[in-house]
Amino acid sequence: MTGGEEGAPTRRRRQGELEAQVLSALGQAPGPATAAWVQERLDCDLAYTTVITILSRLLVKGAVSRQRSGRSFAWQATSDEAGLAALRMRRVLDGEADRRAVLASFVTTLSADDERVLRALLNEATADGPEG
Repeated sequence: MTGGEEGAPTRRRRQGELEAQVLSALGQAPGPATAAWVQERLDCDLAYTTVITILSRLLVKGAVSRQRSGRSFAWQATSDEAGLAALRMRRVLDGEADRRAVLASFVTTLSADDERVLRALLNEATADGPEG
């Protein structure tokens, strides 16, 4: 299968890759930006309608906000790429009946370094929490 330039193979994007690119572009904006502004800053040839679709999906996920700007919208990131990944993880967890089993399975697959980071983050959250 080919796409883009004649004879160049089409690279299949990872799930969420375009969303991350759009968030990254919005993060570089000096303020709220139009979809056309975002489209110009992406290093791929996405159609304007595709950029609007991605922004709309990010809006539903709570990763961007929008405000009316003339006849269109100006968009602003409310989350970064790490926040977007966390939203996806949360959505997966919320969709499962046995949250404990999902978390237990996830934790057992962590590398030693990731486990240390997670423990440190949980300790920080506990120390900063209402009981801490």
